[in-house]
Amino acid sequence: MTKIKTTLLLSAVALATFSTNAFATQKKGTKTNRNTKARIETGMRTITEDAARAHVYFLADVLLEGRRAGERGSRIAKRYIESRIREIGLKPLLGDSYEQPFEACGVQRLKRSPRFYVNADSIAKIKKGVYQSLALSNVLAMLPGRKSDEYVVVGAHLDHEGQYADVAGDGIYNGADDNASGVSAVLQIMKAFAASGEQPERTVVFAFWDGEEYGLLGSQYFTDHFSGMAKVKGYLNFDMVGSGTDSKYLMYFFTAAHPRLGEWLKDDINKYKFNTFEPDYRAWENPVGGSDQQSFHLKGVPIVWYHTGGQPHYNQPSDEAPTLNYPKLTDITRASYLTAWHLANETAY
Repeated sequence: MTKIKTTLLLSAVALATFSTNAFATQKKGTKTNRNTKARIETGMRTITEDAARAHVYFLADVLLEGRRAGERGSRIAKRYIESRIREIGLKPLLGDSYEQPFEACGVQRLKRSPRFYVNADSIAKIKKGVYQSLALSNVLAMLPGRKSDEYVVVGAHLDHEGQYADVAGDGIYNGADDNASGVSAVLQIMKAFAASGEQPERTVVFAFWDGEEYGLLGSQYFTDHFSGMAKVKGYLNFDMVGSGTDSKYLMYFFTAAHPRLGEWLKDDINKYKFNTFEPDYRAWENPVGGSDQQSFHLKGVPIVWYHTGGQPHYNQPSDEAPTLNYPKLTDITRASYLTAWHLANETAY
């Protein structure tokens, strides 16, 4: 009987100890979750309408001459982007430079713009004849994650259409919505991640593509040459997210085979009450065309693309900074910061 009592007593002590440890572990986990949530929201509070205006007004200024790839305005835009990266304190993704240089070549055709290529075989063939060459470069920075063998990429193209001396009147295609708005979003998301003080699970790459208007050149070059491409788990794309109207319309494209990508935004809208945009959720079986998400999809990477759609100033000199819907752009940036956070931290999607 004494042995039985002793056994029961020891079992009770063990159960009580287990329950206490389990409660302590649960309490610690709850506290950790609260701390993480607080840090995420600390980052989100750094995303402001004033910052959106500052970025767009600079990048779409006439002094940048429309930011045509390979020309002076585009190079000024890169210096601006790099200065923001240095201010935040992020490191280059590749070596000691934030830039990933590459060459694009196209067959020279009189009175017609050539189609440019960046793959080595096409360039070698083109260079056997009369050709045009562009010296381009992507701008790439990274925030190291706990897992050095997994990446997510957040990107937007920095170039636009440039200026045309033979256009009557205003010949500068400033590209405020297309795509200073997207660059603004990536810059603010980059700052928010850094300001959160929370290290993500996956390494986050912040990318600013060159030569998109010539045919997705920068993102194609990156996806063809980045040594860690097989370890990229997701790509978030921004191309025209400032609208030019009072419409709340937002196209939210995502890879159809990954439905969780579509659920995140719904959850975050319910939680944070974003009310300046109304998403049109578009699950896309084959997200090819339109923007740089194509380059990643063709490598098998799940994608999300925020896009506010066509508007009256699209591909016009009138696509200028004052025409953008900044409250909408700011809320889209906040929501997409949370999307990027999910991409960087969710176990599976």
